[in-house]
Amino acid sequence: MTQAKVVVLDYGSGNVHSVVNALVNQGAEVELTEDRAKALEADGLVVPGVGAFATVMDQLNAIGAPSLIDQRLSAGKPVLGICVGLQVLFDSGNEHGIDTEGLGQWPGAVTKLDSPTLPHIGWNTVQVPEGSKLFEGIENERFYFVHSYGAADFALERETAFEKPKVTWAEYGSRFVAAVENGPLTATQFHPEKSGQAGLRLIANWLETL
Repeated sequence: MTQAKVVVLDYGSGNVHSVVNALVNQGAEVELTEDRAKALEADGLVVPGVGAFATVMDQLNAIGAPSLIDQRLSAGKPVLGICVGLQVLFDSGNEHGIDTEGLGQWPGAVTKLDSPTLPHIGWNTVQVPEGSKLFEGIENERFYFVHSYGAADFALERETAFEKPKVTWAEYGSRFVAAVENGPLTATQFHPEKSGQAGLRLIANWLETL
């Protein structure tokens, strides 16, 4: 099997080195860079995200990431978003009463979790849809979350060239989107790179789709 070439998008987000290490652990050839040409040419692009929705969007916009992601997806080239990297794929995010425009790949808004205790930190189970490739072999495992905001709904009504998205859910006070598989676009709200062997298996499953 040819070694997959993966770019982890370096736009100023924290926590990137643990993502790089997890990908390398599963056999990928990884480069951490904001270089547009390399990001376009790679077999897979990972968009990590830590912190506030608005801050991450400012950082992504500063390096032209929205058009980069659009260009990859238009060509059917895989993109994986992690944590806030999932959240910014929606139309908007609302934090502290302020709406911020997202990447608009999926309709809907990211809002504060409906839970008496925030942030949601720690291990949680997920509800995996039938036929998931991302969670193959780890459907009943637990994954590590760190967040106070999430997408409570997923209603992709726009026309798409890909099969119906597979949405994985989790609960913390109320239900929220834990992961999405939508053709070449995949994302997780949890941190696979911090989720032990189950997270490494999920990364391996994604790499196998490249």
